[in-house]
Amino acid sequence: MANAAIQSSSGSLASNPRSLYRGLEWDREVYILGIESTAHTFGVGIASTKPPYILSNVRDVYRPKEGGIHPREAASHHAKVAPTVLREALRQAGLSINDVDGIAVALGPGLGPALRVGATIARGLSAYYSKPLIPVNHALAHIEIGRLATGFSDPLVLYVSGGNTMVAAFAKKRYRVFGETLDIALGNLLDTFARDAGLAPPYVVDGLHAVDRCAEDATRPADLPYVVKGMDVSFSGLLTAALRMWKSAKTERPAICLGLREIAYGAAVEVAERGLAHTRKNSVLVTGGVAASPILRRKIEEMVKYHGASAGYPPPSLAGDNGAMIAWVGLLNFLAGITISPEEAVVRQRWRLDSVEVPWR
Repeated sequence: MANAAIQSSSGSLASNPRSLYRGLEWDREVYILGIESTAHTFGVGIASTKPPYILSNVRDVYRPKEGGIHPREAASHHAKVAPTVLREALRQAGLSINDVDGIAVALGPGLGPALRVGATIARGLSAYYSKPLIPVNHALAHIEIGRLATGFSDPLVLYVSGGNTMVAAFAKKRYRVFGETLDIALGNLLDTFARDAGLAPPYVVDGLHAVDRCAEDATRPADLPYVVKGMDVSFSGLLTAALRMWKSAKTERPAICLGLREIAYGAAVEVAERGLAHTRKNSVLVTGGVAASPILRRKIEEMVKYHGASAGYPPPSLAGDNGAMIAWVGLLNFLAGITISPEEAVVRQRWRLDSVEVPWR
């Protein structure tokens, strides 16, 4: 693996976790190592109860030569880069594996072969070094690293990534899902269209997605289907219609990109707005890989301004899949007494956010 493939950043944190997570023992010095391997990213991060809280955040991303993510190829990539990423995360944190108090791992949701790599490594580290093993839900980790970064105590959550699109809010010890995609996720829509239309890879350059760049030369959007069903969204029909229009060559291609983007982002903002009106929250947290989009952020800002609310986003290094978010929720779970044995560390490809109890809120 080339060293250039490793991305490392701790991001910036705006909050003191003591105000967000009351009842936990913050005076105790604890270090938790977190492993992320749910999809295309193998990441390792280290979190601490002491500032700056996130001590390292190192990752290596699997990028297929063609097509989408091949689960077995992603798993092979993760297994290959894992030792280097793990060593670098420890080096940047200034720790040895013996200094770590627990091993956290994302056990789902995600791609089975990729998840199993992270689970296998976590089980091995836990057993060999006699460290507690801590299960983490990937979706919950995206939300909580966003709360840590923004300082929002009780936001409505719009979680948008390559594999997930949902609107959620916390109530009675769990995040309740008010709406979600009925088929493919927002990030998957953008990436699949860009790939099949020949616009990518790379998918994102300088913060802008290939679809956004294509749309810059459009004067008006193409007419494409808009599907919102209550609080749920559907993007598969939009993808099919856009690709069919692209291949027919009867419509200007920038107009297709603009239409796709405006409809997709508009649908996500609409269901978020409905959730905000229903829950009467005063803030919206946008998290997940697509949260880094400046186009989506502008639309969210316009929406929350109308409702007198605020919007926040994790920094780009913490928005996409990363090990730091797994380490952070692993730390919270550890302080709350949530650990499992290596034998219990079974991957759960469809581990839903709303099935996870959150005792530290």
